[in-house]
Amino acid sequence: MRPDLRKRWENGVLVGDGAMGTYLYKFGFPVGISYEELNLLQPEVIGDVHSHYINAGAELLETNSFSANYYKLSKFGLESQVEGINRAAVRIARQAAGSEAYVAGAVGSIRGGRRVNVTDQELSKYYEQQIAALLSEGVDALLFETFYDLGEMRLALRRARQLTEIPAICQFAVDQVGRTLDGYTISDAFSLLRDEGADVLGFNCHSGPKGIMSVMSGLDGPLNVPLSVFPNAGLADYVDGEYVYGATPDYFGECARSFADLGARLIGGCCGTTPEHIAATAQALQGYQAKPLQQGAPLPKPRESVILGNPGGSSDHGQLRGITELVKERHTVIVELDPPRDLDIGKFMEGAAALKEVGVDALTLADNSLAVTRMSNMALGHLVQLKLGLRPLIHIACRDRNLIGTQSHMMGFDALGIDHVLAVTGDPARFGDLPGASSVYDTTSFEIIRMIKQLNEGVAFSGKPLKQKAKFVVGAAFNPNVKHLHKAVERLEKKIASGADYIMTQPVYDPELIVAIKQATAHLDIPIFIGIMPLASGKNAEYLHNEVPGIQLSEEVRKRMEGLQGPEGRAMGVEIAKELLDTAMEHFNGIYLMTPFMFYEMNVALTNYVHEKSKQKSAYLSRS
Repeated sequence: MRPDLRKRWENGVLVGDGAMGTYLYKFGFPVGISYEELNLLQPEVIGDVHSHYINAGAELLETNSFSANYYKLSKFGLESQVEGINRAAVRIARQAAGSEAYVAGAVGSIRGGRRVNVTDQELSKYYEQQIAALLSEGVDALLFETFYDLGEMRLALRRARQLTEIPAICQFAVDQVGRTLDGYTISDAFSLLRDEGADVLGFNCHSGPKGIMSVMSGLDGPLNVPLSVFPNAGLADYVDGEYVYGATPDYFGECARSFADLGARLIGGCCGTTPEHIAATAQALQGYQAKPLQQGAPLPKPRESVILGNPGGSSDHGQLRGITELVKERHTVIVELDPPRDLDIGKFMEGAAALKEVGVDALTLADNSLAVTRMSNMALGHLVQLKLGLRPLIHIACRDRNLIGTQSHMMGFDALGIDHVLAVTGDPARFGDLPGASSVYDTTSFEIIRMIKQLNEGVAFSGKPLKQKAKFVVGAAFNPNVKHLHKAVERLEKKIASGADYIMTQPVYDPELIVAIKQATAHLDIPIFIGIMPLASGKNAEYLHNEVPGIQLSEEVRKRMEGLQGPEGRAMGVEIAKELLDTAMEHFNGIYLMTPFMFYEMNVALTNYVHEKSKQKSAYLSRS
């Protein structure tokens, strides 16, 4: 006989199960099929997965119903099977759970932090349909997971509370301290959800134990609500044509007690976790004495100055906040990682994953910079967004596409949910690796900015109306390494007049120039991201200074790098970059780091430096 689930959380820590989708993928079920349909086609396979987790020590199973809603099943022609798939999911899990373990009906976000053409009214109907089917088979709880915005979570929870009083677990996919949900701090969002009937609040997916632990450590407290955590097994890596996860079961087990110390009462795993990870978690929590939840210490009330983004209205875009919003509040880091020049994306994805882990706010990908042919930044941007949950910021060069191709390209970005772009002129083709190629230049950088913003008005480049509006956030490039800075600023003003939303500079290697840029642009009302590229060697420094347009190094920097190479050269490059960051962070919130030769470790170190320096500044201000 299972004890009351709410009492179980009050008295100890419950071990959840691990991943379903990535576990099935590991055993040969390909990406791109409906894993939920297997509830009907191969129920014994799903039952075996559940049994493996029960044998590993899981005390709560999630049903195989994460995407079993009308909208997502319709992509496979299965929209008429919503009830059957969900009911089968519960029956399979219940059989594996037996009389001792609990079964939670898994309900995943439909919008998933992306733009989808679904109104709130449709969402409400889809959630009601799925929840009703799960309830009809007698689940012990509902688990809402991998939600990115508060509005959608509130909508789903409200539908649930109109149908049932069983426990509701609400989990968001977040990966950084200071992240907000529709403008609310996470603690404030938790307060709202608790008031609307959530029993357990927490996090899953999107990052490994470290990322979720840092977010939990930043919560306002004490909290009188049980927390739940279902981290990924670290970040995905691309090895030999497959995505693998690096966090070992032992590491997962070590983190379990730390999660419990921070108030977690339900601990399981998400993408990449296996029964071995759950077994290590269960073993680590044996004999753990949970501290009583602090009654009488309510969650902080929402700040009146913060406004929810229309939770009851329609929304045609995901709710991930753009960099132009983030940079108003804190130091925001964009890192450039060049697409590969061949067909192997392993190193690129490895670097992107490492940068995601340390909390960069966007990964920016050039458009065949220096006219050297590289893999499509659209394709890689989509992979980064899909596989890592990291915002891509894509460069658009005027050089390579005529007006037809450029609009087609932008429409493709819109369809993929890629909405942050940087408009650049592009280096002439004759200077690249295909000197016989043509440079198109149908438009200038000023014109392409204006035309992209025109798409936001629902108007095509031709002037014809479109059926819906795009939501592009458009950046412009700025080269401050010139003799007459005021003339460069005048050019920049024209880009802003054309519609630029933010500015990214060429790399700067002189602290005095950073100060001069601040003074020269003080009258501009859009954010500027100061470009800093750590030098890799003395030869790299000389090449940049002498051969790359728009880059100038100070004599002091060139002398410090002279003769250095290998690890010694990179170490000096990082040290110089940190000194530049000290000045840049005093004057700008926007930081734009460029990665030399795919040495992404250098920018991992510099991103950590930015975060640490920001924390120190915040701590100082709070004491002042």
